Amino acid sequence: MKVVRVDIADRVRGIEISGIRKMFEAAGPDAINLGLGQPDFDTPAHIKAAAIRAIDEGKTGYTVNMGIPELRTAICDKLGRENGLSYKPDQVLVTAGASEALHIVMQALVNPGDRVLLADPGFVSYAALATLAGGIPVGVGLDERMRINIEEAKEKMDGARLFVLNSPANPTGAVEPADHVRAIVEYASDAGVTVVSDEVYEHFIYGAEHVSAARFGDNVITVNGASKTYAMTGWRVGFLAGPREYTEECLKVHQYCQACATSISQYAALAAYTGDQSVVGVMRDEYEKRRDYLCEALHRAGFRFPTPDGAFYTFFPVEPGVFRRIIDKGVVIVPGTAFGVNAPEYARLSYAASMGQLEKAVERIEEAVNGV
Repeated sequence: MKVVRVDIADRVRGIEISGIRKMFEAAGPDAINLGLGQPDFDTPAHIKAAAIRAIDEGKTGYTVNMGIPELRTAICDKLGRENGLSYKPDQVLVTAGASEALHIVMQALVNPGDRVLLADPGFVSYAALATLAGGIPVGVGLDERMRINIEEAKEKMDGARLFVLNSPANPTGAVEPADHVRAIVEYASDAGVTVVSDEVYEHFIYGAEHVSAARFGDNVITVNGASKTYAMTGWRVGFLAGPREYTEECLKVHQYCQACATSISQYAALAAYTGDQSVVGVMRDEYEKRRDYLCEALHRAGFRFPTPDGAFYTFFPVEPGVFRRIIDKGVVIVPGTAFGVNAPEYARLSYAASMGQLEKAVERIEEAVNGV
């Protein structure tokens, strides 16, 4: 059999398969999978009904590249009502999930060799997407509360192209206070840096306050989506919003790599943003109960870490031997190395799972800690 030589682009060789996906796909049939950030709630009924209605009405073709006008108007209303931001529909670009929004921002704004600043530890996609765009990801450390080290961020701003801000944060669950967000935006503005504010977990906050970065400057692109807020991960619909100078350039990338977000998902998202919002509060309250239970159990088992203020993750220090025993017990968690270089002996655990699953996981973790 002839051996085919495959030449791979350097930008692809420079990245690895997501550590989260590796753990997710390696999980056995009896494993308790706490490795994936996927809500265990079903998509609310009125959202599913809107999608079915769109299918029945034949709304299954291409939409305009930027997204259906009524959805972009609804997103503008949401941003004004919930985030204190004023945008017009032509400043909003609907994407195939927040992931695509992040990708096209990097492709539109990053030149080869540009530095892209991001939290370390931080979400796995940021560094990979920066690398794919030809950029150089540069980590910014966190403080003892798992928040961005503002002084370090300031020191690294000069000469950078982008600063990716994620609050509430994945994997840490940290929520950046208003003064941190303002400082990052203002330091970035002074240095000619664009801030990309990933706010997909904005509604899952426990006792803290979410502050949108775009409140403090015009050098901000806001990225968000329906996946987490409305338990719509598989629908793949998100958006980016910002000054037209940004959205017009991002549209060029979007229309060639994606054309448009799925029409059916767009009509579902329209129902999500304009319909009953009480379902979001129900999910938030349940996540808080799970967070409280899980953090108390982990603290009792001897793990020391700040209780997260948002998202649905716990990021805690764990010795390699204990980590291995937890995995061997059939509890899937993600190693800190998947999120950067600053937390090698940490792990991320998602509590977007039922309380029953969490209780079983805690039992197994306690056995792993005690060497049972």
